Amino acid sequence: MQISIIIPVYNDAEHLFDCVSALKRSPRTDSEIIVVDDGSTDDTPRVAANMGVRVLMLPENSGPAAARNYGAQYARGEILLFVDADVVLAAGMIDRIEKVFQDQPELTAVFGSYDAYPEAFGVVSQYRNLLHHFVHQNGHCEASTFWAGCGAIRRSVFEAIGGFDEKRYTTASIEDIELGYRLRNAGYTILLDKSLQGKHLKQWNLFSLLRTDISRRAIPWTRLILETGEIPADLNLKWGDRVSFGLTALALAFAVLSASAPRLLVLCGASLLAVLFLNRKLYGFFWRQKGLLFAARCIPLHLLYFVYSGLSYLYVWCEFQLKRTASVQRTR
Repeated sequence: MQISIIIPVYNDAEHLFDCVSALKRSPRTDSEIIVVDDGSTDDTPRVAANMGVRVLMLPENSGPAAARNYGAQYARGEILLFVDADVVLAAGMIDRIEKVFQDQPELTAVFGSYDAYPEAFGVVSQYRNLLHHFVHQNGHCEASTFWAGCGAIRRSVFEAIGGFDEKRYTTASIEDIELGYRLRNAGYTILLDKSLQGKHLKQWNLFSLLRTDISRRAIPWTRLILETGEIPADLNLKWGDRVSFGLTALALAFAVLSASAPRLLVLCGASLLAVLFLNRKLYGFFWRQKGLLFAARCIPLHLLYFVYSGLSYLYVWCEFQLKRTASVQRTR
């Protein structure tokens, strides 16, 4: 079973080197590595060319969806493994993917998670990467979506489904989640294999975290949910997370209103305590991984996550309702 490993990259020479080097250490001889340079303007094309792998070039920056689709066109393998350029797969992961597909011939796609030992320093980077690990490690194995940071799919199905939606998603966004929606709606099976892990090398700061989570995830994902009418109770959308969104919003509202009614601070505190209780396993995980101080510093970041995720949903919901009303009025 030949596996084609497709790596989209844009202006990320340093991480690409680590990513490809780890893949080349694999003893397999029947897999190919395809790097798709997405119109980089730095040293990335030269680094890729010197690594002894197949390099494809897009004339201009078109986004990872287009880069992955382009790589898939030239791939020879029957399995397409998508790996982000800032992810270093653990040893034996390619063999693991092959075994999964061989053992489950009905399986269409499989994906994993970041590992629990992110390389980037800083509270924000450690929090963001460990949160991803925890969410995926506690997700349903019979997945309702897909993740292209480290995810594989049968080439025949990928082509039949039309690949990633590169017209809609021209930057890094939820193109993999949207692909997962189409796969499940078409009756295909997706596996979340929790043993399939890779180290995320990306350095996060508060600005990049907010920009990515709001404009490239929360807003487009909410649009997808409202358009399809599907909100899977998995990963970031489990019932505990949904209730936490609501409780955090209540806490914020009570805090504002307490300026004129101080007694509402009690309700604000009670709402926050409920959020802490609902997310106690996550905070306990942070504590075990990095200590009590780290866990305490992550809690405000996680509460902020609930705030901007909830506000993003509210914004898109209002936008969606206004468009629906305008559409109805035009048809009258």
